[in-house]
Amino acid sequence: MKKEGFPKQKKISAGALITLLFCCFEIMMLCVPAAWAATASVTVLHSRDKYPAGGTYPLLFRVNISDHWYIHEAGKGGGDLIPTVLRVTPVRGVKITDIRFPVPQKKRFSFSTETISVYAGTFLVRATLRVDRKVPRGEKILEGRFSYQACSDTSCLPPETVPLSFHVAVAAQGTPTTPRNQVLFARVESQKKGQAVPHGFIPGAGLLLTLLGIFFGGMALNLTPCVYPLIPITVSYFGGRSGQKGGRPVFHGFLYMLGLAFTNATLGAVAALSGGLLGSALQSPIVLVLVAAILVGLATSFFGLWEIRVPSGLMQISARSFGGYFGTFFMGLTLGVVAAPCLGPFILGLLTFVGQKGDPALGVLYFFVLSMGLGFPLAVLAVFSSTLERLPLSGGWMVWIRTCFGWILMGMAAYMVLPLFPSSVLKSSVVGVVLVGAGLHLGWLEKSRSAWRGFVFVKRGVGVVLLTAAVIFFLAAPGKKPGIQWVAFDRTRLAAAVEQGKPILLDFSADWCSPCRAMERSVFSDPEVLALSKQFVTLRVDLTRRRPAQDKLLVRYGVRGVPTIIFIDRKGSERKILRVEDLIGKKEMIARMKEVLR
Repeated sequence: MKKEGFPKQKKISAGALITLLFCCFEIMMLCVPAAWAATASVTVLHSRDKYPAGGTYPLLFRVNISDHWYIHEAGKGGGDLIPTVLRVTPVRGVKITDIRFPVPQKKRFSFSTETISVYAGTFLVRATLRVDRKVPRGEKILEGRFSYQACSDTSCLPPETVPLSFHVAVAAQGTPTTPRNQVLFARVESQKKGQAVPHGFIPGAGLLLTLLGIFFGGMALNLTPCVYPLIPITVSYFGGRSGQKGGRPVFHGFLYMLGLAFTNATLGAVAALSGGLLGSALQSPIVLVLVAAILVGLATSFFGLWEIRVPSGLMQISARSFGGYFGTFFMGLTLGVVAAPCLGPFILGLLTFVGQKGDPALGVLYFFVLSMGLGFPLAVLAVFSSTLERLPLSGGWMVWIRTCFGWILMGMAAYMVLPLFPSSVLKSSVVGVVLVGAGLHLGWLEKSRSAWRGFVFVKRGVGVVLLTAAVIFFLAAPGKKPGIQWVAFDRTRLAAAVEQGKPILLDFSADWCSPCRAMERSVFSDPEVLALSKQFVTLRVDLTRRRPAQDKLLVRYGVRGVPTIIFIDRKGSERKILRVEDLIGKKEMIARMKEVLR
């Protein structure tokens, strides 16, 4: 089928793009912040004294959380929550798999209107130790890390990482062993049914809606210029070789989708298995900006400024045909290669999302559903080959569809950098600007045409809807209440305030601290608190990203968590009895401020 209506584009090889993306993700890994002091400890409980080669054995990790602290549910990141992740690096022939956290408890914190899934106290994490048959006997050392963030009902600690190291004694195959910790293993085994699920993967209405959205998103990808031309090729393969394939057409269609799903599901598993590191990296503003820049760059390819070109060698491999069921499976397996120029940007976005979750099962499921959505229309057309004649020819309307996907990528880029904006007004403005740009471009500035008369009305209608949504975002953006005007901490400012005999408010805060944001909304914006603050020198230490210079400051003032507010009187001495180390109300804050001023 001849592809019409596409502007001349610059081309870049897929290999160069993959190399660029790999380098970018390597930079992400280097941007992961260092760990703080630990609030949790992890010990390993063995099921036997030694492990014969060629077997799988249960293993337990006992996690102990300090009193009065909670850590977030495993695999449930996103937003302001940093998920709990347990990762063990395999050594040659010995690895830890099937890590399963217990069902978390639901707790409502004073700084949140919703219940949050957390762990507290001491709990056991199940895992499986796999020892290959050819592993030589002897002691093996496995190392890993336990990453989490601890919060109390009124304060939060910075994200922490606990290093983990333990020995595994490998014996020859068939060697007798002595059981250990059988009571604990028996208790965990009895609780498996209905209580323990891998990495907090709990099906529910939210998950079903997400999967439904991913499935229809995969179907929508069939309208991209890279996939749409594959429709006649696919139908030609199924229709022209009906005598060679054998078997039932419906089963061939299923194998076709399964082949496509296999490749993408593997990508999902790899992204999730590296999710803890990737999720931590995505806390860095540098990394967020970098990922957003990549998405914007990929969006420009959808706007026709340049084009990704698949290497000819891969094209020849994907074009190779085989007979029978395997031929159908191979056809679907290589579809992702041919469609890579259009699918790549969306695969990158979903990889980032899955990496934040850190759940391999969820990663495989998301990519499997995406692939099934992508392959479903092609499989249906393959089974009912005669429907090809009813499809519209490619042309100007496909250029417009491609532009739509470009603006979707622009929206994803905006979503990545939203956490960098301090106020909800700025966040709503960013979303509004993207919607305005998309509405004007898709509705009026994009000049593609189609033989169908209603095409112009569709373009104008989409433009109007997007502009209306932009207006709603601008109007619905909550106005920021005037609050305390904090100044970044500096020793010079501190010394000048003491010299002038002014009292000081020294606030330790962070963007990932939910109680801090709650105080920002309900305490620091209170008119009386705001009026009293003008009699103070208001200094703030931002602990969102750890800097080496902050360590001495934290030690000097004995700060362990946030929020922490220190009151320094006119003589330069801290009023320790007034120190705030958790979430308080405006009345308490006013009373303490007045006490210092007296």
